[in-house]
Amino acid sequence: MKQKLLCVFLLAAGTISGAFAQNAPDAQMLERIREEGMSHSKVMETAFILTDVSGPRLANSPGLKRAQDWSVNALKGWGMVNAKREPWGKFGKGWEVQKNYAAITVPYYHAIIAIPKAWTPGTNGLVTGGVMVLKVDTVTDLDKYRGKLKGKIVMLDTKPLVERSYKADASRFTEAELTELAAQTAAAGGRPRSGGNLSAMASFRTALNKFYINEGVSLVLSQGRGTDGTLFTSGGTAYADTAKAVSPELETSSEDFQRILRLVNGGVPVTLEADVKTQFFTNDLNGYNVVGEIEGSDKKSELVIIGGHLDSWHAATGATDNAAGSAVMLEAMRILKRIGFKPRRTIRVVLWSSEEQGLHGSRNYVLNHFGDPKTMTLKPEQAKVSAYYNLDNGAGKIRGIYTQGNEAIAPIFQSWLDPFKDLGAGTVTMRNTGGTDHLAFDAIGIPGFQFIQDGLDYGSRTHHSNQDTYDRLVEDDLKQAATIVATLVYQTAQRDELMPRKELPKATSAKN
Repeated sequence: MKQKLLCVFLLAAGTISGAFAQNAPDAQMLERIREEGMSHSKVMETAFILTDVSGPRLANSPGLKRAQDWSVNALKGWGMVNAKREPWGKFGKGWEVQKNYAAITVPYYHAIIAIPKAWTPGTNGLVTGGVMVLKVDTVTDLDKYRGKLKGKIVMLDTKPLVERSYKADASRFTEAELTELAAQTAAAGGRPRSGGNLSAMASFRTALNKFYINEGVSLVLSQGRGTDGTLFTSGGTAYADTAKAVSPELETSSEDFQRILRLVNGGVPVTLEADVKTQFFTNDLNGYNVVGEIEGSDKKSELVIIGGHLDSWHAATGATDNAAGSAVMLEAMRILKRIGFKPRRTIRVVLWSSEEQGLHGSRNYVLNHFGDPKTMTLKPEQAKVSAYYNLDNGAGKIRGIYTQGNEAIAPIFQSWLDPFKDLGAGTVTMRNTGGTDHLAFDAIGIPGFQFIQDGLDYGSRTHHSNQDTYDRLVEDDLKQAATIVATLVYQTAQRDELMPRKELPKATSAKN
């Protein structure tokens, strides 16, 4: 098997054009990366610590700090240098759930699936009351309920947010889909924008929160997105230390929400009891990223950076979003250190925080170290980053990479991925993709990339949901991903030249 792998890498190296000949890879080193990554992996052990042991990792929560502290110590233990939690600026309050119970008691007992919205208060003990349905379409509709809601448990009259699907929950890319993806242009792709008037929705939500507080409601039930017991969670208010108070709010599964709604609208009184305890943490409002390095040699002032966000939402343990990506990037660093690789360029891993609230960790890191995309005022270090690689599209295996429209880099990536076609990787597309921390680097002119991954059940079951647990991870997929990341990092660190860059982006407006 080892001879076969060596031949594969030698053949791939031999097919590289003259432009890459000066950077022909060390086939034995590539084989050692693959052997360590596929046969001696620690990625699932790391994922276990980041999920089951650390717990939910909402931004600035104790769970996130537990995961960050462990990651720093792991990097040090594996022989990395400069491993630390690095502050990037002010974020806001931390928050966690410490108790959560809710059940229908009349007309019969039924424990409901319901999760406190992030950054909302608890109920200050057990509350019991009849559920009142509010039929509200506009802010002016609230007037008819004024003076009637004190101590009530309330919910809006809301249709199901999604229809139940009978499609398979999980899927992998087909060869036809990968072929189509490879043919797409840079303009294609990106995540779709949310529909509707977001400003009007936010304004309506603010008015509701204020009304609930003024009227003294004891608990709000809101309908969460999802079906079949899956509940996709969200935030209930701002995390800033200056944010205004809101009422306790439970995001409720569609099935339970609609059952309560049908009963009340059908004239059947419903009594519900709930005991919710949450805690805010305000002793340190700063956000932190985890940083660690393998120091380079003759080009040590130049950087190859890899990363993924370590923070999660709070309904589960954030396994696929994004303990998977963080574990893979930590594993890639471990592999390279374990095999005794001494890179020419410094290799840096950064595990971001507060990604879920708007890529805050990566954007502020880029601002602090490399420049301001609003003005395109660049710092000297911006010119010294060869590439940034990100992983944050679930727990599926790597099938290729998005080039973000970087034409010059496409043949390089193709040659590096060719040896992994037997593991399902090999697709290089010019397409842009959005929504992950690579955007912070791309915006400042640093080559930043996200890998193409099999979706599995990321979109249907795990992304931001109560189902995002360790059980959803696929060990062979994470081993494959870590091996490929380590290989691309090795290649990038050893190239004579920095990776090709696109034209420098234009300065953005202040609002962006």
